[in-house]
Amino acid sequence: MVSERDYYDILGVDKNATGAEIKKAYRQKALEWHPDRNKSAEAEQRFKEVNEAYEILSNPQKKQTYDQYGHSAFQQGGGFSSGPFGGYSQSYQQGPFTYSYSTSSGQGFDFGGFSDPFEIFEQFFGGASPFRQAQHLPRYSLSLSFLEAARGIEKEFVISGKRKKIKIPAGVDDGSRIRFSDFYITIDVKPDRLFRRDGADVFIDQAISLKTALLGGTVSVPTIDGDLKLRIRPGTQPSTMVRLRGRGVKRLQQGGRGDQYVRFVVTIPEKLSRDQKLAAELF
Repeated sequence: MVSERDYYDILGVDKNATGAEIKKAYRQKALEWHPDRNKSAEAEQRFKEVNEAYEILSNPQKKQTYDQYGHSAFQQGGGFSSGPFGGYSQSYQQGPFTYSYSTSSGQGFDFGGFSDPFEIFEQFFGGASPFRQAQHLPRYSLSLSFLEAARGIEKEFVISGKRKKIKIPAGVDDGSRIRFSDFYITIDVKPDRLFRRDGADVFIDQAISLKTALLGGTVSVPTIDGDLKLRIRPGTQPSTMVRLRGRGVKRLQQGGRGDQYVRFVVTIPEKLSRDQKLAAELF
């Protein structure tokens, strides 16, 4: 272990922080304390602490164990240093390419969308970290729309003068990095005007008329898989949230899919006809 300091204090979050809040705090702290950016004497130690804290708090099982037992659960001899918390590496063949994934955590831990703590430096500053020991492979970036990233897509690249087709798996996120046999692809996901993503969950705002909110009806709601007819109950209140189970993004490591959440936004007409005014007075 690098630090005995409270992991929540290291990242500057409270115990009820969401996974997205923990990831955001990690990225900010990692940038603040990266030794290639921060030249203070304590930078290297702080940077290690930040990565150690995120490794624990980003993993739901490790986080639960830490909340219950503290640092002692992860010290050598503490009974938790092996088994589900051991590292692993796995790869699989997809057409002519080999996808590889490695992690220091058996639960699919990632450094905020980066494959290791030094990727964050390369992503934000465009240079290689002097701390990296691994062999460097060519790196390329690929820009995808939200739906392309969510659904997966096959793209054609010209690499070293050779035309290659690569298959991007469904569920990749902004900043995700995929290793093929002899190069890396870093994914850049463009913002979408309808969909917002938090992990594997998807959120949208769906406008409905005042009449539909009052009397009920049916609306067409966009999802990753296409439009879906959704029944609106009479008396639906503004900002009502509906959960569509299994309609979110595919989880790359754990399997399954997240959910989609639909928030109803009731549109109020600026001008009412005479009949509309009379009808409103009846309520």
